Amino acid sequence: MSTRPVEAYNAFLNTPLAEADPEVARIIEHEKYRQFAELELIASENFTSQAVMEANGSALTNKYSEGLPGARYYGGNQYVDQLERLCQERALAAFKLDASEWGVNVQPYSGSTANFAALTALLQPFDRLMGLDLPSGGHLTHGYQTDKKKISSSSIYFQSMPYRVDSESGIIDYDRLEENAELYRPQLLICGASAYPRDWDYARLRRIADKHGAYLLCDMAHISGLVAAGEQESPFRFCDIVTTTTHKTLRGPRAGLIFFRRREGEDKKESLEARVNQAVFPSCQGGPHNNTIAGIAVALLQANSPEFVQYAKQVRANTQALAKRLVGHGYRLSSGGSDNHLVLWDLKPVGLTGSKFEKICELANITLNKNSVCGDKSAVTPGGVRIGTAALTSRGFKEHDFEAVADFLHATVELATELQREAGSKLLKDFVAAAAKSDKVAALQKKVEAFATSFPMPGFDASALAKPPTQH
Repeated sequence: MSTRPVEAYNAFLNTPLAEADPEVARIIEHEKYRQFAELELIASENFTSQAVMEANGSALTNKYSEGLPGARYYGGNQYVDQLERLCQERALAAFKLDASEWGVNVQPYSGSTANFAALTALLQPFDRLMGLDLPSGGHLTHGYQTDKKKISSSSIYFQSMPYRVDSESGIIDYDRLEENAELYRPQLLICGASAYPRDWDYARLRRIADKHGAYLLCDMAHISGLVAAGEQESPFRFCDIVTTTTHKTLRGPRAGLIFFRRREGEDKKESLEARVNQAVFPSCQGGPHNNTIAGIAVALLQANSPEFVQYAKQVRANTQALAKRLVGHGYRLSSGGSDNHLVLWDLKPVGLTGSKFEKICELANITLNKNSVCGDKSAVTPGGVRIGTAALTSRGFKEHDFEAVADFLHATVELATELQREAGSKLLKDFVAAAAKSDKVAALQKKVEAFATSFPMPGFDASALAKPPTQH
């Protein structure tokens, strides 16, 4: 047993991070400055509020609470039960759902775990599912596989047949989907995407699913904030299960939700509610992260507010402004534009890969991600990039600000094509080496940083942040 005095021991456990671990504290401060000084355009990211971060960093992280409210495997959960029930109520309220028709499990650690738990609840091993193909904008967890390898657990444990967008329009080919479903006869039809800029025809998807007695699941992870605000069609009118992440356009902490439809007179043991709850715990994960559930509850309260509705409207308006400006510069967008928070930009006409453009943008303090577009053969060297407006809208950007963002992107394309010619090599490493030494890239980086740091930063005070010695 330690002979250390109680006072010294308490001091050890109550030392602020900056003193207890200055190395980690320094990394966090540098990451804060990076977020402040860069144009964050990754469509799956957002900046959450100070209140959400306070809840997510609370003493609730100390508590284990396997099970459901009122039926835990540990004691001492009276306040955790209150919290989880509150979060469930707020989830239904945020999406305008009747508790007699819908329920929700708020415990999934992420969108991916929520999706696999939903598949576990709905399907038996080797049952058939159909989801949007990854190169068409779908998500890994919707059954993605290649000719050579089963990539996602959803393709490893279930049989998967993808559907795709039309190669010319970039819009989902619903006719081909319906034809293939006639032959494949899936038990589950999945809608939702990670890089699809248009809204969904849920009514038609419901009709296709009903033809084959299939469940219809919507993964609305990317658009859930827009759905809550009424800026996208609601999948709840037509689907059996709806999953979502809680960050992205919903602007909460990183986690997942599973909504399940309730039916009058159903056998409780065979209900979707019972199957989803069983699938989440104990089938797919252990004790929930109560601190994260607290952050979700706060975010859902904020999402059910007039201020959030205005935010969601601004997200869409900003996307339209960005798309219009890029098209005005002569660039090609998948599907010709956007209905939601993202654009998918095809760079093949200008001779760039998404991989190269992502790298040069990072050097210029612009954060986005490479992404497959129509006609791509490889996800490693895709022909486009995905750009989202949710994060910068949280920083107060308006339409004219996104026009400036588009101009920065245009300038980056011009630099990238010039450097690619000068490098004289198709290799990514040679291109990055040339870009890293370019005075023009360095000058653009300074302009972008000056522009980005002129906007406020939600969640924390950026005024006292020190610029890291090197950012890349």
